[in-house]
Amino acid sequence: MVDRSKFITPQFLLAYHQPTTLSGIITPTAFCIMADTSQSIFHRRLVGRPLLYGISVFASLGVFLFGYDQGVMSGIITGTYFRKYFDYPGPFEIGTMVAVLEVGAFITSVAAGRIGDMIGRKGTLGVGAVIFTIGGAIQTFTIGFWSMVVGRIISGFGVGLLSTIVPIYQSEISPPNHRGALACMEFTGNIIGYSSSVWTDYFCSFIESDMSWRIPLFIQCVIGAILAAGSLVIPESPRWLIDNDREKEGLRVIADLHGGDLRDPIAVAEYEEIKGKVREGRASGEGRSYRMMWRKYKRRVLLAMSSQAFAQLNGINVISYYAPRVFEEAGWIGRQAILMTGINSVIYVFSTIPTWYLVDHWGRRAILLSGAVVMSAALVATGWWMYIDVPQTANAVVLCVIIFNAGFGYSWGPIPWLYPPEIMPLHVRAKGVSLSTATNWAFNFLVGEMTPYLQDIIGWRLYPMHGFFCICSFILVYFLYPETKGVPLEEMDAVFGEDEREEQLENESEVSSLVQGHLTDPERLHTPRRPLPLERDERGWFARLFRPSIGGAYQPIANG
Repeated sequence: MVDRSKFITPQFLLAYHQPTTLSGIITPTAFCIMADTSQSIFHRRLVGRPLLYGISVFASLGVFLFGYDQGVMSGIITGTYFRKYFDYPGPFEIGTMVAVLEVGAFITSVAAGRIGDMIGRKGTLGVGAVIFTIGGAIQTFTIGFWSMVVGRIISGFGVGLLSTIVPIYQSEISPPNHRGALACMEFTGNIIGYSSSVWTDYFCSFIESDMSWRIPLFIQCVIGAILAAGSLVIPESPRWLIDNDREKEGLRVIADLHGGDLRDPIAVAEYEEIKGKVREGRASGEGRSYRMMWRKYKRRVLLAMSSQAFAQLNGINVISYYAPRVFEEAGWIGRQAILMTGINSVIYVFSTIPTWYLVDHWGRRAILLSGAVVMSAALVATGWWMYIDVPQTANAVVLCVIIFNAGFGYSWGPIPWLYPPEIMPLHVRAKGVSLSTATNWAFNFLVGEMTPYLQDIIGWRLYPMHGFFCICSFILVYFLYPETKGVPLEEMDAVFGEDEREEQLENESEVSSLVQGHLTDPERLHTPRRPLPLERDERGWFARLFRPSIGGAYQPIANG
C-alpha cells in the first residue's frame, strides 16, 4: 500500500490547519476544504464504513438484477404453460430466447467505456437500470416469440451497461485492503439474484396459467425500477469526478468515505495522490483512445479479456441457463428438476462467502488456480456418470453440479469481475473494462446458443469438454497472471514493471543525449544500441505477449 505520509509535508500541514500557504496563495486542496466546510457543519450524512458498505449493497443490486435475469429463463423454459404459449419451441427457439440477451449486452458493454467516461459511473448505472426495466416489461407482456426476443435484447442493453459499470464503480470507491472483499460481496449479490429467480420459478410453477411465467419476468421490472431510483442518491466515483475537473466534489466523496472530515490527512493525501495520477496522465499527452490503450497496455487488456472468456468457457452457463435440462438428462423430471436447481443455487450462494475473506489473504491467483482444479474434476465426473447411466446417476449428477457451482462460486465467478478494473489505469479503465465485459457477453452468447445443440448432439461429452477449458485456464493463470492483492489502483504500474521500464528508458535517453556530441554520424549509425535488462527475453512470442511483471514482486512505494 502506498505510504501516504509522503504527502503530509510541513507545507501540507500548514495548509491543512490554515487554508493558505506562507505566500498567501490558496492551495487547490485548501480551497475545496474552505468551500465545503460550512456545508458539512449543517448537513449530517452517511459517512465512513456505513457509507462504503451501503454503496456496496446498492451496487450489488445491479449485479443482483442480471443474476436474476440469467436464472429466470432456466426455470420457465421447461414450464408447461410457457412451452404451450410459444407452441412448444425447439432447441433453436429456446437457445435464441435465452442467449439473445447477450447480443444486446455485448453491444452496450462495448459502448459503456465511452458512456461511462462521458456521463459518469453513477449516470451510466441509472441509464442501464431504466433500459433493463423497459426490456423486462416487454418480456412480461410479450405476445409471441419475436416480441420476447426484442424484450430480451433491450434488457441485454441494460445488462451490458450495468455489468460494465458496477465493477468499475465498486473498485473506484473501495480501499485497497478491502477492495477484493467488497467486489466478492458484490458477486454474492449476483448469485443471490440467480437463486431468487430459480425459487421464484419453482413456486410460480404451481400456478395453473400463463402467470406462472409472466410473474417471474415482471419481478425484473420491480428490481430495475428500485435500482434506477437509487442511482439518483448514491455518490459519484471520486476518481471520475477528479478526472473531470470536479475536484471539490471528488474531495467531498473521499472525505465521506473516510469518515466525513474534509481535513482528514488520509483523505486529503488520497485526493492528492489521485489528482497527481490524473495530472501525470494528461502531461503524457497520450490521449484516451482504444488504439492508445491497446498499444501501451496490450498485456493488461488481453489478461482482462482472457479472465472473462474463461469464466464462460469453464462451463458455468451450461448450469446457470440450462440446469433444469441438465437434471432432466440425469433423470429428474419437470418440477423436480427446478427443485434440484433451487437447492443447488442455495449452495451456490454459500460458496461465494468464503472468498470475502480469502481474496485479500490468499490473493487472486491462488483462488483462480484452486477453483479451476475443482471445476475440472466436477465436470469430468458429471460426464462420466451420464455416460455410464446407472440408477445412481441422477443423485451423482446433482452432487457433481453442486461441487462445480461451489468451485465456480468462490473462484472464477467473482475474480474475473474484480481483476479487470484493478489492472487497468484510471484514464482508460472504463474502456478496458468495457472490452473485457464485451468478451464475457460474446462468450456468454456462444455458450448459451450452442448448449442446447451440443446437449442433443454430443450428450455427456459436453461436460468433459468444458473441463478441458478449466485446465487451460489453470495453465494461463499459473504462468501469466500477476498478483494484485493489496495494491492501490494508482500503483498498478509497478506490478507490471512499467514504472521501472519507463525510468530506464528515460535514463537511456539522457545518457544518449550526453554522448551524442562525442560520436560522428557514421559512428552512431553503426553503433548497436545496448539492450536494456528489461528487454532481455528469450521466450517465444506468446510468452512475451503475456510476460509476467519484471523485477520481482510488487513493492509498496516508500518515502523519498
